[in-house]
Amino acid sequence: MHPEIQNMREVALVYLDRSGGLQKFVHDCKRYNDSKQSYAVYRFIISINPSDIAELDATLGNYILHNPLQAAQIFQSVCFIAIKTLSLIEQLETEAQISILLKPTHLPPLPSYVLSLSAYPFNYTSQRFYMSEGIVIAMGTVTKYTQGARFLCAEETCPFSEGFRYIRVHCPGATESATVRTDFVCSLCSSPLQEDMKFRVLGDKQIVEMIDAKILNALKGYSNDKSHFRIQAFTVFLRGLPPPPFLFYLFLDELANKMTIGNHYRIIGIPACVQNGLQATACIEVNSIQLCKPNGPSFLSDNFKYLLSLTSSSCWRFTAVLANIFASQVVPPGTYNTLKLAILLSLVQTCEKENADYLDLLIVTSDTLVIDRLLNYSLCLLPRGIRHPPSSEIFPSVSKDKHGTGSASIQACSAVLAKGGVCYIGDLSSYKKDKLELLQSVLESRTTTVFIPGKKYGEEADQQVTISVQTNFWSFVDVDSSSKKHIQKENFLIGQMDMSLIPANLVDVFGLLIYNEFPSYRLSSPLVHHILKKAINPEAMLYKVSQQFRTQDYEEFILFAKNLHVELSSEAENLIQGYYLASRRVRRDSVHGSTLSASALKILHICIMCSTKFCISI
Repeated sequence: MHPEIQNMREVALVYLDRSGGLQKFVHDCKRYNDSKQSYAVYRFIISINPSDIAELDATLGNYILHNPLQAAQIFQSVCFIAIKTLSLIEQLETEAQISILLKPTHLPPLPSYVLSLSAYPFNYTSQRFYMSEGIVIAMGTVTKYTQGARFLCAEETCPFSEGFRYIRVHCPGATESATVRTDFVCSLCSSPLQEDMKFRVLGDKQIVEMIDAKILNALKGYSNDKSHFRIQAFTVFLRGLPPPPFLFYLFLDELANKMTIGNHYRIIGIPACVQNGLQATACIEVNSIQLCKPNGPSFLSDNFKYLLSLTSSSCWRFTAVLANIFASQVVPPGTYNTLKLAILLSLVQTCEKENADYLDLLIVTSDTLVIDRLLNYSLCLLPRGIRHPPSSEIFPSVSKDKHGTGSASIQACSAVLAKGGVCYIGDLSSYKKDKLELLQSVLESRTTTVFIPGKKYGEEADQQVTISVQTNFWSFVDVDSSSKKHIQKENFLIGQMDMSLIPANLVDVFGLLIYNEFPSYRLSSPLVHHILKKAINPEAMLYKVSQQFRTQDYEEFILFAKNLHVELSSEAENLIQGYYLASRRVRRDSVHGSTLSASALKILHICIMCSTKFCISI
């Protein structure tokens, strides 16, 4: 035996003893031994801290990071010797029956260990550990794969016609046909090998597709940062055939069903090239998963701090000024103040928490061009602001997995990709009745259900998967494009308008309803001048306030304010309750009255808390 290999085995044993891994290994062996059942493969998971290993022995540390398959053989030998020496598993016969999975706790924070989905070239040939980040855009159902198998010589007189001489174990990136083939021959007598099906070990397998988080910038609307529009999806060419603009990941055994569609994860795994018919695709067999949570900025611009100091004498002045000057790159200051305030409130009320309160926005307008620009601009202030493309689905759908498994794959959608942000779905009048009914159902329950017919996708039974929808929805209704004629009532109370353009139940589930008071044929003079100047010079800063409060400043402000925790005092609760009851009494008039939705009181609470976040954020 090579002295270097022997030394690495000794270091591996020392590390297992010091890290507590040896104790866990003994416990796992006891579980196998107590079962009194003979297995073809005994699988052990060993957690590895690369930093600690490197301190003990740099050679073994380098081996684990850059040759993990060979490093697993080192630990395999150590574990086999330990089992035989301590008689931990009576049924174990050969070293080949031991399968070791090394799980590094982390990787060195160096560029060479990061596998970017948006970078080229993509190194899929070196079978070593890489770290990668991405957002889950599709998840397949859990299927089975061969974890290990036992083969016997077909010649009965051969000594290898029994026992555990020939053991096949799954390797990262290997297909099912690579693990269990029919062309193996005996090394002793050259007779064909046959699999002993009684000893086949099956494990769970799940295919997950992920994209680089930067790709979401291409799904946003207006942005001052031109680089947003240059970002391309990851593409790599294998054997002359381009795979899809994403990367798929294999999650095996204990990692199956550990991800949620739409979430942002950091993974550690080994890249591989998987052949599916004539097409070869790059994939990563995942070793560990970590959920990535966005961190808000710890500081804000001095201009915002100075503005708060100037308006500190009033609890509402800061919010009013903020709404007045907001989005000056798109509309002149002082215009659309009510709408801009509603947008700011909705932006602050975005989060990824379960059972959170959401503030959806519906705008009734005839000036769709300006409204669309304003909403597009506002989307860019969030990491997860998604403008829904009309050609795709708003909510998740099911399709057949394209990687050869034949199982079902749940595809993400605009609403799921906008998790923790805003999904802008455009003009409601462009959607059919069934889509509007589905939207209403999702807004009421904040969940959507995907039906998977078992017969179609090779399953024994049908499945229903419930997916949480954690996003605010923005939309508008174009009164000019409606087939119904919009007739505005002359003498109406505050808050009363003709809402016959859209179903009343759908209107009720939107938190805020904004009626745009400026028809497209009566635009204000400042807005007309703004549009003309921007058409001539799109990059021009037309107002001083645009230079003082940049888009980046608003991004930092919203990310900071949305993470604040506020509570209402008992006096504030009583005031809101009194306002709600008084509003109901005013609207009881049978002729000019209007109804309040059941969620009106809850929406009042949300709006007040969002305004409070504005005022105490700095």
